[in-house]
Amino acid sequence: MQWNWEFTTEILPRMLWATLNTLMAAGIGYAIAAVLGLVLAVAQRTPFRPLTLTIREMVEFLRSTPLVLQIFFVYFVGPEYGISLSPWVAGMIAIGLHYAAYLSEVYRGGMEAVPKGQWEACTAINLSTVQTYRRVILPQALPPSVAGMGNYLVGIFKDTPMLSVIGVAELMQTANAIGGQNYRYLEPYTIVGIIFLVISLVSASAIRGFEAWVRRKLGMY
Repeated sequence: MQWNWEFTTEILPRMLWATLNTLMAAGIGYAIAAVLGLVLAVAQRTPFRPLTLTIREMVEFLRSTPLVLQIFFVYFVGPEYGISLSPWVAGMIAIGLHYAAYLSEVYRGGMEAVPKGQWEACTAINLSTVQTYRRVILPQALPPSVAGMGNYLVGIFKDTPMLSVIGVAELMQTANAIGGQNYRYLEPYTIVGIIFLVISLVSASAIRGFEAWVRRKLGMY
C-alpha cells in the first residue's frame, strides 16, 4: 500500500479535531490527578493511622491495576450502583484516579525531602496544619516534584487511546474509524504517531523550561 496524499489531506481536519479532544481529555484528567494526588499525599501523613493505611492501600491498588480495567470498571460497573456516566466523564474520572495515585507518590517524595527541622519549626511556632503545608512545606516540596509531574503528563497523553474502548472520540478511536470506513490504515495511523510525537516533544520541552523557571525563581529567595 502506497501513501496517498489526497486521502491524507481529506482526513487531516478530522484527525486534528480528534487531537483537540485528546488534548482536552489529557488536560482535564491531569488536572483531576494533580489535585486529588495532593490530597492523597497529605492524607498519608495524618496522625490517624487507620486513614493513613487505607489511603496507602488505595494508592497501591490504583497503581497496581491497569488503567483500561479502571476505565471499564467506572463506565460499566458504576451503573450497577446507580452511577451512570457518559464515556467522556467516566474516562476523565478513570484517568484522574489512576494518575492521582502516581502523582501522590511524587508529592510524597517531595514532602519527605523537606528537612525535618522545617516541620519541627512549624510546630514550635504553633502553625496550624493548613498553614504548615501552605506556607512552609508545599513551597519547598513542589519544585523538586515538577520533573516527575511532567513525566506523568506525557504519560497521560500516551494513555488517552485507552479511552477508545468506551467510545470516546479521541485520536486513536478516530483513526480506527477512518481506517475501517476506507480500508486504509497507513495514513491515519501514521498521522496519529506523528501527532503524539509532536505533543510529547513539545510537552517535554515545556516541562524542562518550567522546571528551569521554578528553580530560578526558587533561587531568588
